[in-house]
Amino acid sequence: MARQSAEIALAGIALDQRLSIPLYRQLYNKIRNSILQGQLRNGTRLPASRIFAEQLNVSRNTVTLAFDQLVIEGYLKGKIGSGTYVSDDVPERLLQASIGKPSVTLPCPRPLKLSNRAEVFSRVFSLYNKQLENIRPFQIDVPALDAFPYDVWMKLTNQAWRSYPRLTLEYGDPEGYKPLREALAEYLRMHRAAHCEPDQVIIIDNSQQGVDLVARVLLEPGDGVWMEDPGCIETQAVFLNAGYRVTPIAIDAEGLQVEVGKKKDPKARLVYITPSYQYPLGSTMSLARRLQLLEWVRASRAWVLEDDYDSEFRFVGHPLASLQGLDVDNRVIYLGTLSRILFPSLHLAYMVVPHALVGPLSATKVAIGRQSSIIDQIVLARFIEEGHFGRHIRRVRVLCQERQEALLDAARRELGGLLTIKPMQCGMHLVGRFPRNVDDRCVCEKANLSGVVAHPLSQYCMGKKIERGLLLGFAAFTEREIRKAVPLLAKSLT
Repeated sequence: MARQSAEIALAGIALDQRLSIPLYRQLYNKIRNSILQGQLRNGTRLPASRIFAEQLNVSRNTVTLAFDQLVIEGYLKGKIGSGTYVSDDVPERLLQASIGKPSVTLPCPRPLKLSNRAEVFSRVFSLYNKQLENIRPFQIDVPALDAFPYDVWMKLTNQAWRSYPRLTLEYGDPEGYKPLREALAEYLRMHRAAHCEPDQVIIIDNSQQGVDLVARVLLEPGDGVWMEDPGCIETQAVFLNAGYRVTPIAIDAEGLQVEVGKKKDPKARLVYITPSYQYPLGSTMSLARRLQLLEWVRASRAWVLEDDYDSEFRFVGHPLASLQGLDVDNRVIYLGTLSRILFPSLHLAYMVVPHALVGPLSATKVAIGRQSSIIDQIVLARFIEEGHFGRHIRRVRVLCQERQEALLDAARRELGGLLTIKPMQCGMHLVGRFPRNVDDRCVCEKANLSGVVAHPLSQYCMGKKIERGLLLGFAAFTEREIRKAVPLLAKSLT
């Protein structure tokens, strides 16, 4: 009798593959609601996970994840050799069906009032795949952590604490530790052809802080910003959050289409761009298009914020010269991050700014956050000065190329007809395209349940044209891990 009642109560459960909510979470919510509403009573035996999975046409792992969470929270209990039952300990006062007395009508709660800023972030990041504590293939924006010289970093850290005990505890210069600014300036002049002096370098916590600082200093609410489409959703959120007018500009084989931007928003005050390695598609902005953008910026008195995303990891030739190095009008602000080169928990990035903006940006930085970690700046300065930084980049560049080739090779064997992936000359991820119209968000949800991480290309699109595909990171995973994970991804595509 108990089994029959369970099957009747669970017969109405239907899961929607189109939703952004994972399937196991949908199932968890429906079973939990059935228990709280009295449709599933205390002691009721649930169908076996294998049978239940077949009825719902989902993987057994989906059912198991839902059951496990309900057991942890006390709604279900498992009996060895017997099955899974609704717990006897669910309080009767919570069960709406067990009302022998008239129910008490509670006032409807008022909708939660959020700030406009919170509404923007909630909307932009509603389908964003958050970084996981346990990194899994094919997570993006994670470098080759297995190649990082931990022993060297620890040695330099210990030396810093011994050599600068007081300095490590003080506030420090809000523009950053001077030896680090000097080391970065020399590196950028040599490797990125940047016009850069140490007093133009400002150390910040991360790229998003840099975007926020630039916007606060140069823009007023309602000002226009050009952004590449598809482009960085975190940066889009910063601009929308502050009330700026974001205009998505499509890119082509030569990069951002300047003529399109001039027609769509000729009065824009800022252009956010990733010219050396377009994020997320990986194209490179041509010299002609770069010069065209700088000419428009000069004539319109606008600004360019150049995010030099992953430019260090170029496999063909040397890293490209920066856009900032072509600027003769001091209208380009250069932005670089170190966490994607070294390790994610290193909250250090930097800006190279025109001399006239150093004071305003530094003052604004003091007002909202003062300075970044002094100990990490000291260690990083020594890390660069002693040559470890350059050696690490060269080693990781070779590893990334090998791991990209491993992913391409495995994809040719396992993903033929399901996903087309082309090699890139730079970066730490590849873009896969579907041969037919496929919901990339649904595929990513299935991949997550299969034990791998994929990122939907559609979530980076801001305009009317929605591109669908998958972003697949490879830098953080060995060739063996990649070859083992690709078949799991293939299951998500069938």
